[in-house]
Amino acid sequence: MTERVLVVAPSWVGDMVMTQPMLTLIKARAPGTLIDVLAPSWVLPLAARMPEVHAGLASPFRHGDFAFGARRRLAAELAPHRYDHAIVLPNAWKSALVPWLAGIPRRTGWIGEFRHGLLNDARKLDPQRLPRMVQRFCALALERDATLPADLPVPRLTSDGGKRSALLERLGLRSDPPVVCFCPGAEYGPAKRWPAEHFATLARALAQRGLQVWLVGSARDRDVTAPIAAAAGAACRDLAGATSLDEAVDLMAVAALVVTNDSGLMHVAAALDRPTLALFGSSSPDFTPPLSDRARIVRNVVPCSPCFQRECPLGHFDCMRKLEPATVLVQAKVILDGT
Repeated sequence: MTERVLVVAPSWVGDMVMTQPMLTLIKARAPGTLIDVLAPSWVLPLAARMPEVHAGLASPFRHGDFAFGARRRLAAELAPHRYDHAIVLPNAWKSALVPWLAGIPRRTGWIGEFRHGLLNDARKLDPQRLPRMVQRFCALALERDATLPADLPVPRLTSDGGKRSALLERLGLRSDPPVVCFCPGAEYGPAKRWPAEHFATLARALAQRGLQVWLVGSARDRDVTAPIAAAAGAACRDLAGATSLDEAVDLMAVAALVVTNDSGLMHVAAALDRPTLALFGSSSPDFTPPLSDRARIVRNVVPCSPCFQRECPLGHFDCMRKLEPATVLVQAKVILDGT
């Protein structure tokens, strides 16, 4: 009999990308498994880029919403699917509520926030044994205390050539000369963002080499991209807010190089297997690095980093401000020149 699995997915873009290796493990163990993904609408388009997913289901709840009545109605809608197993990736107790209300027989997740009654396969996390988020997700796809494979699958998102061509035509873009995508946003906070003037300086240097530079992000990133575009002038094209997340995937698939802060789009670039320069400041690549052999970490290591704060608590922002454009340009040249 075909097993049906419901995965309750995270609400952050990068975390959603990192669910894909777990889905790959499920399908490797039982290829006939039908996997549905329950996720907020803003990250759900990524599930459609994962061939392991049978169906994506929209979760209407925002962070902090209790909305018990709405959760009960959603559970009633899910119950006829007769799921055999639910894997709950977020640690909030509310994330485990819908699978419990839907009567899914087996409900797996990490212990946290009073979830013992909601999860009947509740596991205690050993952060030393599983230091990375992707490992923690993958472990939930295996039996309790099973050993993870030595080589975990890496995230992979698909991109359709026809959709790419149609998108470029709609935006009046072309893929030649080669494109460098900048992802200067970082929703967590400004401490993760390389300064606008540094991005602008790098854009001008790349344009002098005959490359196109596109600024990619959501409408909420316009306050970040606008100063870059203003300072760089004709050296770059500001596309923030011009695409949906789904379209941004196809846009980035064109890139010869992606230069990005530690953000959701960093993980998208890595999952598209695009050459990537990932700029880290207040955060650390130890927990959620870009999972691709074609990604390079670029950092200016200072004693106070990583602090994991939204804004620099010391006011100097040396971890990012002193990461000079010339340093990043050297790394970009190595990738673009293929040396």
